[in-house]
Amino acid sequence: MNLDALEELGAYIAEKQPDAVLGTQVSAHGELTVEITAASVAGFIEWLRADPTCKFSTLIDITAVDWPERDRRFDVVWHFLSMYQNQRVRVKCAIREDDMLPSITQVHMSAGWYEREIYDMFGILFTGHPDLRRILTDYGFRGHPLRKDFPTTGYTEVRYDEELKRVVYEPVKLVQEYRQFDFMSPWEGADYVLPGDEKAKEAAK
Repeated sequence: MNLDALEELGAYIAEKQPDAVLGTQVSAHGELTVEITAASVAGFIEWLRADPTCKFSTLIDITAVDWPERDRRFDVVWHFLSMYQNQRVRVKCAIREDDMLPSITQVHMSAGWYEREIYDMFGILFTGHPDLRRILTDYGFRGHPLRKDFPTTGYTEVRYDEELKRVVYEPVKLVQEYRQFDFMSPWEGADYVLPGDEKAKEAAK
């Protein structure tokens, strides 16, 4: 789709929804992004579907992005498709860590699983969701893996205990070798003998 048509669509959306829209942007790749307020999420998305100029009837996906250095830490992002107008739009909303967003399951039933994934991975809560439970992690899982401050090893590890005959959860224990990293370039050569090199020297004698 040409950029002029996207610019016109963005201007139309901003004009019709001035209380909801904070700004619009068209990228060089031909993608229209509309930034909205958190309070207007459900009403704005319902308007996007119903308005005859937009008719964004298909929810493609919902995701989030973590920006831990920002006051509004998370960007929640919705992607919609209008098969009637052959157009796509990205809707974005910035929220704080303790903010909650209204669920859009009343507008798009398919949003249920996406919102559960975002809750599971980022810890973002959606009010009005019919069944907001974890969906990708295990029962009793601690933390939210896609937050950038989540440790790469997690908080607990799982193993099967032969004596107890069941799966047990334990705090992660790392061996010392795991914490030692060598970022030296292999082309520069090491100041020490690498494991296995001593055998090559003996063979050369």
